[in-house]
This record gives sequence, structure tokens and C-alpha cells, in this order.
Amino acid sequence: MVNWIWLFFIVASVVVAAITGKMDAVTQAAFDGAKSGVTVSFGLISIMVFWLGMMRIAEDAGLLQKLARMLGPIVRMLFPDVPRNHPAIGYIMSNLSANLFGLGNAATPMGIKAMQELQKLNPDPATATPAMCTLLALNTSSITIIPTTLIAIRMNYGSANPAEIIGTTLAATFIATGAAILADRWYRRKSPPPNITNSLPRQPGIKSATPAAGGEPVV
Repeated sequence: MVNWIWLFFIVASVVVAAITGKMDAVTQAAFDGAKSGVTVSFGLISIMVFWLGMMRIAEDAGLLQKLARMLGPIVRMLFPDVPRNHPAIGYIMSNLSANLFGLGNAATPMGIKAMQELQKLNPDPATATPAMCTLLALNTSSITIIPTTLIAIRMNYGSANPAEIIGTTLAATFIATGAAILADRWYRRKSPPPNITNSLPRQPGIKSATPAAGGEPVV
């Protein structure tokens, strides 16, 4: 859907520019945008390498493990339908830890792996489970202590104080995460969890606990 929206914007801009005789302006804007994108990308590389290196040092020093243990009770409370020692829990905690430091690029692979593990618990592969919806909501609105990417962009564009957004970003993401959790809890209460037992294949020779009309269990 997003691809169609962008295609519409591009086609509409070209058509309007052709009608108004401003094709040169559109061409110049396209080249300027491409140049700016490359410049910002190179500027972000240094910042991302620095913070990813810091995260690796923190991981080797055991700080991420301690943070994961601190997040453990919260994660288990938010994902009550995921088994305690399931691999998805580890990926979820890694995803949340990376998002806390504004490392969206580092959080994305962990989020994808967590979704893949949650899909293995899904009795209906065509429908997202409550745990998958919870992860998506938290990943989208995650509390961010240090908005690393935004700080890097502001530095690239010559901001006098790139880090001044930390306080407002923390407040905004805290409110967004609170709203996401409240909405998730409301929908969880409104919609019953999927019945995993009924979705399992019936083994031959095992009698069902549900009696038939004549009172005998169904095989």
C-alpha cells in the first residue's frame, strides 16, 4: 500500500509539473533530494557505528544481560501467553533494549526474529496472535532514552544543540508506550486468546474428551 502511495505522489508531481511548465524545478528537486539523502546517510554511518560499538562493549561487559533481567518481569507480564523460556522472549528483550537507546536499525533484526519465533506458537498462521500485536505496538512506540538516530540527523544539519530533544523524546515515547499498552490490554480483554489445543492435529487412537450425542467419546 505504501508503495502505491509513493507512486501516486511521484506521478502526480510529474503531471502537475508538466501542466504548469515547471519540469526543471521537479528535476532539480529530485537531484537535490538524492544528494541530501546520500549526505545524511554517510553522516549517520559514523553515529550508528559508534553506538553499535558501545552496545557491543555493553554486551561483552554484561550490561545488556543485566538490562534484560530487569526487563524480564515486565516482558513476561506483557506477554503472558508466551512460554517463559521460549526463544521469542530473548529476542523481544533484545529488541526493547535496542529501542531504549534509539538504535532502530539494531532493533529491527531482533524484532523480526521475535516475530518468527512467535509465529511458531501461532495456531492460525494467517492471523496475528495477541503476542504478535503486543510486540508490534511496543516496537512502534517504544520508550527511547537516547534518540540516537534523531541526534545524528540534527548534527548533520548543523543543530546548535542536537541533544536538547532527549527530554521531549522521552516524554513523548513514554506517553505513546503507555497508550499502546492500554490499547493492547483493552483488545486482549475484548478478544479471547486463540485456542491452541483445538488447533493441534488429533492423534489416531486417542479419544476426545468431548462426548458424542450417544454419550460415547469421539475417536
